Amino acid sequence: MARLRFVHAADLHLDSPFRGIRSEAPEYVADSLRRATFDAYENIVALCLRERVDALLVAGDVYDGADRSLRAQLKFVDGLTRLDAAGLRSFVCHGNHDPLDGWEARLSLPPGCVRFGPEVTGEPVFADEPERATVYGVSYPTREVRENLTPLFTQASLDGGFGIGLLHANVGGNSNHDSYAPCFVTDLAETGLDYWALGHVHTRQVLRQERPTVVYPGNPQGRHPLETGERGVYLVEVDDYGAVSLDFHPVDVVRWETLEVGVAGLEAEQELIDAIDSAAASCAEYAEGRSVVFRLTLAGRGPLHRWLRSAGTVEELRERVNERYAPSTSSGQAWLWCERIQANTASPVDREQVAQREDFAGDLARLGGELRGDPAALGELRDALRVLYANSNAAPYLRNHLPSDEELLELLAAAEDECLASLVHEEDEG
Repeated sequence: MARLRFVHAADLHLDSPFRGIRSEAPEYVADSLRRATFDAYENIVALCLRERVDALLVAGDVYDGADRSLRAQLKFVDGLTRLDAAGLRSFVCHGNHDPLDGWEARLSLPPGCVRFGPEVTGEPVFADEPERATVYGVSYPTREVRENLTPLFTQASLDGGFGIGLLHANVGGNSNHDSYAPCFVTDLAETGLDYWALGHVHTRQVLRQERPTVVYPGNPQGRHPLETGERGVYLVEVDDYGAVSLDFHPVDVVRWETLEVGVAGLEAEQELIDAIDSAAASCAEYAEGRSVVFRLTLAGRGPLHRWLRSAGTVEELRERVNERYAPSTSSGQAWLWCERIQANTASPVDREQVAQREDFAGDLARLGGELRGDPAALGELRDALRVLYANSNAAPYLRNHLPSDEELLELLAAAEDECLASLVHEEDEG
């Protein structure tokens, strides 16, 4: 029998609004996303009950905002109450998205739930065996917590047994997340605790394997196109010697993915359509019954470039994918929805080869290369473009955004590519 078994979750963000989705998303997509964070939480509760763990640990950001919705609070407390009725404890701390000074309904937490306050305290996992394992935690009193909180854990009275730290923090200076409660793995190790149940970073990471084990489970449900791949929680088992085993369990219900299909070597439109279908089918298989929102990039050089550049082609491809993978009328069926197709393709023309020619196409290829490598010339081109971007009729279409150096180089390359492709195509047909 293991000394201790618990589920480590974090960043539930219950009732989170989903970002990066088109307003014309069909109702079945919008409805699934509205329920996704709640459904993922239900899967966490079901996992705890199925595995008969000793406790659920939630490392901050239970809710998406300080003024948390009543619906989210009711759902969360209901899950904890069901765990308590089955004899399972829960330990919760709050982070920057749901600090203690946010609005909160006066709901009763179940007796088996420990919600940590603004000071570090320790609570035994087993009331009748307090020396067996203890959870130490702290909640953010307000959103802006910029100091290192780990010294407070060192100062806490360690009661022996297996010690767990429950903390919402940026460990190691992760640049993708705000620097709240910043610290380093060495700071965590100096506290003497055995396991750090972290929250805040949404991508799962095991920062240290043992003594102490330091873990981010990531968020249990991706909320936008950058949170791709499977999302879930860790089922943690501690043996009688204090050795930790980690078992990741996906609990997400809608998955976000980015797909890429190459056009190189494809000659006919049907070949590209088949390649897109194959990529989408593989994505659906990998999702294991979950619904998927994905972005598709078409990349590479090939003769289909001209077709893809024609007005409406990319959007028609997207509509075809979405019609093919929409759910039937049966409820609960998984679906795939293509949110965007980006055509980053180019013509099969070899610029270097064309630049060797002594004709207009060769002159154009050489001029393009010289222009891209001349900062002064690029500056003159940008000055010339200012007239266009300042035009009141053109401004709404150009978004009042003069291209940066990188964007200008991309525009030049695309324009050169289109011109060379047209010239060579005309020669081939002539």
